Amino acid sequence: MLDRIDIHVEVPNVQYKDLTSDSACESSEEIREEVTKAREIQLKRFRGLKYSNNSRMSTKQIKKHCSLDSQAEELLHQAMTELNISARGYNKILKVGRTIADLDHSDTVRLEHISGAVQYRNLDCDLWK
Repeated sequence: MLDRIDIHVEVPNVQYKDLTSDSACESSEEIREEVTKAREIQLKRFRGLKYSNNSRMSTKQIKKHCSLDSQAEELLHQAMTELNISARGYNKILKVGRTIADLDHSDTVRLEHISGAVQYRNLDCDLWK
């Protein structure tokens, strides 16, 4: 069942010191702006198609829009092998990696994007430990 969900993570309780800290973090407005920019990239990418976001990409679209650099390819291969990620999980990692790359304004899905996407499958990976 978890294999059908794109992103799954455990969310730990927030520590008191983190709630009361004065350290600066991104505001909701800044995050909204970044997400809006990423959505615009996706709207442009899928103009004229029946869908407008990465999560709806077909296998053909994944191959077209999720080109990986060599380091990202190597990491994804390693994750598939060591974490027993399914074919469905592989495609979901690519879609999430593409979205992370969009948030990073990157045409290529790089190592850090795939690394983040693999981490978002952590409950899936925990099943195999």
